[in-house]
Parts: sequence; C-alpha cells; structure tokens
Amino acid sequence: MWSSVFFWVLVSSISFHIPAGLLALFTLWHHKYGKYMSIAILLMGIAGPISAGILTSAAIAGVYRAAGKEMSSLEALTLGIGQTFCVVVISYMRILATL
Repeated sequence: MWSSVFFWVLVSSISFHIPAGLLALFTLWHHKYGKYMSIAILLMGIAGPISAGILTSAAIAGVYRAAGKEMSSLEALTLGIGQTFCVVVISYMRILATL
C-alpha cells in the first residue's frame, strides 16, 4: 500500500521538478554559479520524495491499515499528488517569506 503512494509521490515530484530544472538551466546558462542551481533543483526533486516521501507514505498506509481499509489506485494517486502539491506550496511560501 505504501509503495503505490510512494510511487505517485516520486513520479509527480519528478514531473514537477524536471521542467523547473530545465527552466532554471536555460535562463541561468550564462551565469557563473546560477547554472548549477538547476542541478540542485533536479536533485531535490529526487531526494525529497525518497527521504520524506517514504516516511509520509508509510504513515498514510499505516493509518489505512489500522482502520482496516483497502486503498484503491485512485486514492494512491490522489494522496501522492497531494503530498507533492503540499511540498510545492510550502516551498513557495518559504521563498516569499524571505523577500
């Protein structure tokens, strides 16, 4: 159960971070250090779901198992994309707080 939620967290995070990394690469290509930010964006798109996504997916699966419910594939998709959406919103708000 947790693996299906984790899969969707990983897929949705990577599908969000690849365009962001490519956009950063193309816009900051001539900057001395800015072009390396695209690498950091891509690494966070993979490292974030692997570290935190495993824990949150296991917590969600634990709640479902404790409740005695089965998880459909649509629920796993919704929960996985929802986790990525929450991470994106919180990250965006953190950037705005520093401005």
